[in-house]
Amino acid sequence: MKKTFITILSVVTLFACQSDEQYEDLNRDPKNPTQVDADFLYNSATKSLFNQMTSTNVNNNVFRLLGQYWTETTYTDESNYDLVGRNIPESHWSEMYRDVLLDLQTARAQSTSPASIAQIDVLAIYTWQQMVDTFGDIPYTDALGLSTLPKYDDAETIYLDLLDRLNAAIPNLVGTGFTSADKIYGGDMVAWNKFANSLKLKLGIRLSDFNTALSQSTVESAYAAGVFTSNADNALLTYESATPNTNPLWVDLVQSGRTDFVPANTLVDVMNTLEDPRRMTYFDENMGAGTYVGGIYGDNNTFGNYTHIVGYDDGTSLHDPTLPGVLLDFSEVSFYLAEAGHRAWNVGGTADQHYTNGITASFDYWGAADLATYLADPAVAYATAAGDWRQKIGTQFWLAMYNRGFEGWTVWRKYDNPTFNLPVVTSNPVPTRYTYPVNEQNLNETNWSAASAAIGGDSQTTKIFWDVN
Repeated sequence: MKKTFITILSVVTLFACQSDEQYEDLNRDPKNPTQVDADFLYNSATKSLFNQMTSTNVNNNVFRLLGQYWTETTYTDESNYDLVGRNIPESHWSEMYRDVLLDLQTARAQSTSPASIAQIDVLAIYTWQQMVDTFGDIPYTDALGLSTLPKYDDAETIYLDLLDRLNAAIPNLVGTGFTSADKIYGGDMVAWNKFANSLKLKLGIRLSDFNTALSQSTVESAYAAGVFTSNADNALLTYESATPNTNPLWVDLVQSGRTDFVPANTLVDVMNTLEDPRRMTYFDENMGAGTYVGGIYGDNNTFGNYTHIVGYDDGTSLHDPTLPGVLLDFSEVSFYLAEAGHRAWNVGGTADQHYTNGITASFDYWGAADLATYLADPAVAYATAAGDWRQKIGTQFWLAMYNRGFEGWTVWRKYDNPTFNLPVVTSNPVPTRYTYPVNEQNLNETNWSAASAAIGGDSQTTKIFWDVN
């Protein structure tokens, strides 16, 4: 009896000595953790960002349609600029705030390495700029859980803060940060510095028509610190051959069986006029060798004998599940430098040289032939191509951004070139921004109303602050 009493007493004492935290551990669901590792959050946010910018699912991303690279032949609401029927602004807003920015913020709070924090900050700055360039004024200082009814910040003010944050992050891109979780550069801090400075260049050149002095100092500083110098520097995410890690285009075009996206006549007509060799890498020939026919923009003629996107028949290129996603590349950087060169800023070359680099980088990336012949064409060569510098740079920049719809749409917004078509069915003007999500209008009405008034109206044709031409 005595032994039994001692045993029971020992068990009671043992449980009494366990901490509250140990008891709590017994109640935690290992399949639904309350705290997620920073590496996982960073990796997840990176993939979400690439996926959102790469996808062509009309519920999430219609930037290829806004950039008039593609059009639709069956369901044509989006190519007629009905962006609210499917709540597209809401989908983009939610994905970028919730699955990119919030995950990055949470990962940052758990990170102790200055290099890891800097990597997070660079991706967050990229995302914030994208959101400003899409909507204009947005929740920023009150965002990400700081307020249930966040106020909207002035877009220009956000840009200035992003530049400050980027200047603070770049010196910390040294040592060891995320490595295995970094699917862009694998922890290579030299590469991250080039990416960060190229992003700084991008922010700076956006301001060139709005605040020329700040633009020049930012661009020259970024160039001096070291931006992309070849396609080897590109900010890419390499996808895998099996779900769920394939390129979203494979999901949207192959797995879904959807075949009603076709190259828009806007793109095909320009490339046909220039006899651009990239046609055979961008899309399939149609009615014989060298013949390419674009779909009429915003038309629902399902019987048209249109050229199709490369991959519809042969399973290559844009239908390759492992095709990398792209956030920023050397061609894009080169065209930013071409504008700076035109303005005679100190960027190590002339407008002509950087313009040629941009075209060359595009041909190299797509594996297109006959580059020398193309560059020698008087309609292409910088000295002889038609129009002023905006037309020359804008047209070739836009051609190079094929499959990067957001950047192509932004090129048109900034350089006002090339000339876009109005959709046949509605003749609606080409949007210059997304309208705010309907949920913001319903649930955050006071702040939405103030932001709408501040930007000149919550309309698809209201311009972003830097779009002053």
